[in-house]
Amino acid sequence: MHDTRYTMLDTRKRQSLHFVSCILYLASIFLLTGTAFSAETPKEEYKKLQKEIDTHKEKIEKTRRAEHSILEELDRANRDLNHVQSELRKYRAKLRITENEIRKVEAEIEANKARLAKQAEWLKRKLRIMQRHGYSGDIILLLSTSDDISQLMRRWRYIKEITFYDHKMLEGYKQTIDNLDKQENRLKSLRAELKANEEDIEVNEASILEKKKGKEILLSSVRKEKSSYEKMLKELREASSRLLEIIRHAEETEAYAAKGFHNLKGRLLWPVYGKVTIPYGAQKDPQFNTPVFRNGIHIKAEGDSNAKAVYSGKVVFAEWFKGYGQLVIISHGEGYHTLYANLAEIFYKVGDIIKEQQVIGRVGESGTLNSSGLYFEIRYKGKPLDPAQWLKKR
Repeated sequence: MHDTRYTMLDTRKRQSLHFVSCILYLASIFLLTGTAFSAETPKEEYKKLQKEIDTHKEKIEKTRRAEHSILEELDRANRDLNHVQSELRKYRAKLRITENEIRKVEAEIEANKARLAKQAEWLKRKLRIMQRHGYSGDIILLLSTSDDISQLMRRWRYIKEITFYDHKMLEGYKQTIDNLDKQENRLKSLRAELKANEEDIEVNEASILEKKKGKEILLSSVRKEKSSYEKMLKELREASSRLLEIIRHAEETEAYAAKGFHNLKGRLLWPVYGKVTIPYGAQKDPQFNTPVFRNGIHIKAEGDSNAKAVYSGKVVFAEWFKGYGQLVIISHGEGYHTLYANLAEIFYKVGDIIKEQQVIGRVGESGTLNSSGLYFEIRYKGKPLDPAQWLKKR
């Protein structure tokens, strides 16, 4: 479970890295649409995407196993909680019975005390009668001046004149009081024991509830992580399906056989007028603060600016693509392609022949750059080239 907790704590950072990774994969997908590519390059990219899909499947399976494990622990916690709560109910029921018995015993004790008080009054009256009839004054005085029942019982042996019936009655009441006192003490002891057990069970119940709450929070985090992976997997599968479609289309379409692009290094006219705000190469992504490699450049331009083809060729892709907005890819033959992204509007469709400096669309901010301008790439057999080395110096 420590691994699961670590996975959840680090989820957001890793998800950002995966997101950036996916964007980079998509960027490579865009450039595989030209039929002039060798058959191996797009297939390699497809394999990479499939590997990423397999990785996400493994992560989903891992989170699914973690979810299953937590659910089992929650089930055990619920069973333990149910058992503890059942025991708690039993002890509380016993406690109520014990309390009722104690109240009953206390009532009996009070009733017996009342009877003993009446008996003491009866004895005093009897002693007065004995005094009037001439019984020993010392004995009568001794008994009549007793302060309480206990003292009276200690002096009873001096009274030989009291009948056998009276003696047995006093002894019986004394025994009753002793028995009731013992019973009351026993019940009080039992009540204290039950109370202690109840407190132990309540502590156990609170511990299980806290454990259950922690597992529920953990389960929620794992499920969120799994949901995130499932969403990413869905996007990767969609991109994979799209890539496969593009590969098949590229294999079926005859490549545009233009010549001469390789001779124009350092002499290509710019696709749009503006300043390069994001250069080609390795840098840190400002949104995710992660190292990335830019396969192209971003040229800042006004929203109504026209994007122009840097060289004649054939349109092999012209539509919206997630992450890059409106996208046009032109094949220039011999394995060379140029990519124009972040367009607000596209003027041509797949299969159209484009001339050098022909307007292919209108610049906008339809992609993820959140800035008006054109994203531009040059590729040779799928590999990115630095546009600054190919575009004419200004």
